[in-house]
Amino acid sequence: MRKKLLKNRSVRVKMTLMLIIIMTSVILLSVLINLTMLKTYYTVKEKKTIKESYYQIQKVFQKDTVRKNDVDEIAKTYNYRVLISDGSGTIVYSSEGEKSLMYKSLWNILNENLDKISNQIKKQGYAVMTNTNKSMGTSINLMGYLDGNYTVIISTPMESIHTSARLSGQFTMYVGLILIICGAVAMYLYSRQFTKTIEDMAKAANQMSHLDFDVKVPTGSDDELGRLGASINELSSKLEFTISELKTANNELQKDIEQKVQIDEMRKEFLSQVSHELKTPIALIQGYSEGLKDNILDDEESKEFYCDVIADEAKKMNRMVQKLLTLNQIEFGNNQVNMERFDITEMIRNMVESSKILVEKQEVKIIFDEPETHVWADEFMIEEVVNNYLSNARNHVTDGGIIKVSYCRHGNDVRIKVFNTGDHIPQEDIDKLWVKFYKVDKARTREYGGSGIGLSIVEATMKAHGKDYGVANVEGGVEFYFDVESADSESVQC
Repeated sequence: MRKKLLKNRSVRVKMTLMLIIIMTSVILLSVLINLTMLKTYYTVKEKKTIKESYYQIQKVFQKDTVRKNDVDEIAKTYNYRVLISDGSGTIVYSSEGEKSLMYKSLWNILNENLDKISNQIKKQGYAVMTNTNKSMGTSINLMGYLDGNYTVIISTPMESIHTSARLSGQFTMYVGLILIICGAVAMYLYSRQFTKTIEDMAKAANQMSHLDFDVKVPTGSDDELGRLGASINELSSKLEFTISELKTANNELQKDIEQKVQIDEMRKEFLSQVSHELKTPIALIQGYSEGLKDNILDDEESKEFYCDVIADEAKKMNRMVQKLLTLNQIEFGNNQVNMERFDITEMIRNMVESSKILVEKQEVKIIFDEPETHVWADEFMIEEVVNNYLSNARNHVTDGGIIKVSYCRHGNDVRIKVFNTGDHIPQEDIDKLWVKFYKVDKARTREYGGSGIGLSIVEATMKAHGKDYGVANVEGGVEFYFDVESADSESVQC
């Protein structure tokens, strides 16, 4: 029923009705609380107050001289009926003129409850009770003893309590009704500024559906509606731009043909580079193998040297071919990135331990002291990246120098850094390091058997992961780095 009522209503009406429902519910709840709990609250409060008046009267009777005016003042302050009698039953004080009638009514109340309250009076000197009497109605009464063998009875009718609770409930209801009316009118008028913005948005969306992107939504405010309007305007601009791009797509087809020609040229260049890189090791293998075939060597030591050269060059060629195959798979998307969560610290620690053996003769110190860190990446591809960085560091570190692997937090990623002491890379060569077969120092590269492909694999791998990588000349050496997505919440910021 409620859904049907609101279904075809405007936003202004819905907001107004919702406010009325909420305010009505709150006010009804307040009235209900007043009717059910306010009487109890007033009664408890009144019992506490009647005890306070008893203590004040008790203090008066502790004085050497009891003045009637003192008791009168207490009775008038609290608007209580007060009756005091001595040990013989003689009334020594009454807050009302008709002492006998009052005394009789209160004394009847006392006698009716004497058995019930005798223990309380003995224990604490007074007792509080609620009684209903024909002459006095329902009342709260206190009976207690005073110094000098006096008895005091304090009484207050509960009619005033009931009246206060009823009037409070009525007042809450009347005020609530006024607030509902005023709030509904105010909401209906004030909601205009919200609904107008929404209407403008609806109009803009309708025009956008007809490919009209000239309309803009006014964004005068910085609230949620203002930001939504700005987003719609931005969407309109982007849609217009996108459609414009689609309309020019036919012209781009010609460029695709030219790109295919360029790709063919790149392939030819690649084959030329591969042929050039393989030419030297093939020539060496051919020359030394012919030497062995022709038996130009007499001693076994020279033959063994020839065999070692052939084997070494064959290993270099095999590594180059393997790296080329890996690079080709990554660049052409044949090697799918399998994202998984793993401990990169354990992986690097094993690789560092292996590297320590390889640099023992150089007296190079490898430093790695990072805590357990988990990342999201392709573990085997990242292992290849780290291996290429470590291999590059081993080949370029100075004798007696340092290789250090460290982590730091870079946004939502973990940045892995590999530092080695040594000469800085010339600034003009830094951007070329990632180009296939590019070598900064060709003689040194030839010395350790480098192919110039390792860093190209790093570049292709990180592009496949969509993460940053790079190199920088730092104090004392060179630092290579790459980013992987962090799977942990805490780490040191870069």
